[in-house]
Amino acid sequence: GPDGGKIWINDEGLTGFAHRRLAIIDLSAKAAQPFHYLHYTIVYNGEIYNYLPLRGQLQQAGYSFSTGSDTEVLAAAFDCWGLQCMHRLDGMVVFAILNRKTNEVFLVRDRFGEKPLYYFAVYKQRGRFEQFLFASEMKALWAAGAKQQVNGTMLLNYLTLGMVQNAQKKTDTFFNDILSLPPGHYLTIQPSAGKLQMKRWYLPERMIAQKKETVSLPEAVNTFRQLFISSVKQRLHSDVPVGVSVSGGIDSSSVVAALNKCQRANKMPSFSAVFPGFEKDETSFIKEVSSHFNLQSVLLTPTVEDIENYWQTFMHIQEEPVQNSSAFTQFMVYKKAAEHKVTVLLDGQGADEIMAGYTRYVPWHLQ
Repeated sequence: GPDGGKIWINDEGLTGFAHRRLAIIDLSAKAAQPFHYLHYTIVYNGEIYNYLPLRGQLQQAGYSFSTGSDTEVLAAAFDCWGLQCMHRLDGMVVFAILNRKTNEVFLVRDRFGEKPLYYFAVYKQRGRFEQFLFASEMKALWAAGAKQQVNGTMLLNYLTLGMVQNAQKKTDTFFNDILSLPPGHYLTIQPSAGKLQMKRWYLPERMIAQKKETVSLPEAVNTFRQLFISSVKQRLHSDVPVGVSVSGGIDSSSVVAALNKCQRANKMPSFSAVFPGFEKDETSFIKEVSSHFNLQSVLLTPTVEDIENYWQTFMHIQEEPVQNSSAFTQFMVYKKAAEHKVTVLLDGQGADEIMAGYTRYVPWHLQ
């Protein structure tokens, strides 16, 4: 992010952390990273939406805090509950934390891998690394000496099947030797011994209820509505301007409706891509939603010239191939939001699957 950068290396010279900050919660210098708490040092990317109730629980357990950041809450939670703290977090989280007493480093990724984490290791001998690098972006690894050698299997699957991930091997990326920490996994690293071990911390099958319960449709609808509104409300914690991305679909429109329930929709800045003359253009729906909830609507139309002018920048940020042009459209929407000094956007991306927003779901349901 653009809001500061720091580097820290431990006294032994074995472990170094670096961080570029995008400040969302507690913008003060005290909340900058790498962050030191007790005998821990942490670098962290993401946001913990329920950090305030967690902070209260930790204070009752005897922990004190000197910042208003969720980073400090995460460090205290790790000290209190260890890796089990991940089961208490509601958020998108990836972090590295060094225990300065044991000199062990833990790299942890959230349940569904909302935030990325890449790593690269140079091995002196089998089972013992000489150097281990990790980052939220591959370009940091390339800058530190990792090779840009294309993974032929990933490229073949992309060109023939359109796949951007290896479903059978979640560590694969489009580059040999650069691996991705799978969702719901963590790495334990011992720098002095040159050893690392990967384990899974999140097992979805454990979450499946053993007992089937009969729930009426009104009960299910009401429970879903309350969970949805609660989720949107928790994501409004921010010390920087918050906006919304409106597509005209049922997903982002539902987000705006929930914002209205939270008394936040009125005059909230919204950003939308429109395509005049295109048969699937959703301008009319966008305008209907924006008018109904009194949003400050900003419309933009990505053009061929935009692709020519920003493709290199887009791919520099993206680093790996994308499935379709919607990612570039989102890039242009976020660029427009940044021009309006809006740092956080609530978005409907990925929500159509939950909200049954695609017409193709109807025949599947009827079948």
